[in-house]
Amino acid sequence: MNEFLLISPVLSVSVLAIVAILLDAINPKNTKLGFSFALIALITSLGFSVLGLNSSQEWLIGFDSANSLTNDTLSFAGYTYFYDILFSISAIFTLLASKPYLTRENLESSEYYNLILFAVAGMMMIAHTKHMFTTFVGIETMSVTFYIMAGYFRFNKKSVESALKYFLLGAFATGFLVYGMAMIYGATGSFHLTEIRDAIASGDVSSWLYLKLGLGLIIVGLSFKIAAFPFHQWAPDVYSGSPTVVTAFMSTAGKAAAVIAFIIIATSLMPVTEVAEVVANTENAQVVIAVISALTMLIGNISALLQKNVKRMLAFSSVAHAGYLLMGIVANSSDGFRGMTFYITAYLFMQIGSFVIVSVLEREKEKNVEFSDYRGLWKSNPWLAAIMAIFMFSLAGLPPMAGFFGKYLLFAATLKAGFVSLVIVAVISSIISM
Repeated sequence: MNEFLLISPVLSVSVLAIVAILLDAINPKNTKLGFSFALIALITSLGFSVLGLNSSQEWLIGFDSANSLTNDTLSFAGYTYFYDILFSISAIFTLLASKPYLTRENLESSEYYNLILFAVAGMMMIAHTKHMFTTFVGIETMSVTFYIMAGYFRFNKKSVESALKYFLLGAFATGFLVYGMAMIYGATGSFHLTEIRDAIASGDVSSWLYLKLGLGLIIVGLSFKIAAFPFHQWAPDVYSGSPTVVTAFMSTAGKAAAVIAFIIIATSLMPVTEVAEVVANTENAQVVIAVISALTMLIGNISALLQKNVKRMLAFSSVAHAGYLLMGIVANSSDGFRGMTFYITAYLFMQIGSFVIVSVLEREKEKNVEFSDYRGLWKSNPWLAAIMAIFMFSLAGLPPMAGFFGKYLLFAATLKAGFVSLVIVAVISSIISM
């Protein structure tokens, strides 16, 4: 029963998502019921997550003791519940912002709210993963719902185009991820992340070539999921073409889920050890990720400068923030991972708030989304203007906003790891973003 309570956040949202489909099949035109049920399901999951966080013994990223209920494929450490809370809150915000937005567009339906529940179920599975299979299932459950939600305005060519681009490139990235996992299995003889970490840390690897190929392929697959250079090309088109409230959800909760997957897998494939070959492999991976991080920050911020559309600017900004987050992986330390967790928490509220304001100001058929349309906003709607300014200052990293402290933690961890040049690039990128 204790294990049932531990798994209750994932279990509750998964079961209630299936129940929501049945309710929709019985009464497809009752959107008020669909909305209310989805909201209740998310609040229930949030409550279980808070209880799990209070009862958990371990907080740091890592893998706790074995459990029989899930065949030791899921973790119940404190950080997993923290991310569960983040996913639930972001989904609740998206749900509340979506109803007036979809009503205005005359496209509200219960299936939209059901998709949010399934997306959250996938995200939670990623946060709790201890096994390659559950990692893959979680990522794909989340991704498939995002493909559908991106094309939710199915009579809008831009929305359909964004869904198609996202699906094709997402399927391509999934191939890299699966082949990477297969290579890791070939090198270590296991799909279980704890066993993989122990095998690599001790140097008990049957093929270092397979391990290096697997690590490289997984970096490519996860870099696509967080929209890191050069696998970011889909993000501006998908984010600008999708319904604004969907973009808010994808670019925040979706990115947070991909980041936690990156952290969990990095702790397994890049363990801190004294075995010479393992140290060399980890250092090479750190250099590769550092280059990706630096280019992502620069390309994202410079591209954002050239935009005239607010949604595209925020999309390229999202790409740049993926670069900042990768600094924690480069640091490959508890300080780096804690910095990533703080940063993604601050980023989630900053970004989702920005897109919600864009959705409020937006008019039918994506009108009122150019920079020129925001002129005089302080006079016409001072409250929205002030709130949007706060979000922008925080995204840019100005003190005393949360974005500043998130960057400080990541910069400090990266400096401690010896990557001074990467921090210099990050500072220059921050100046460009301002």
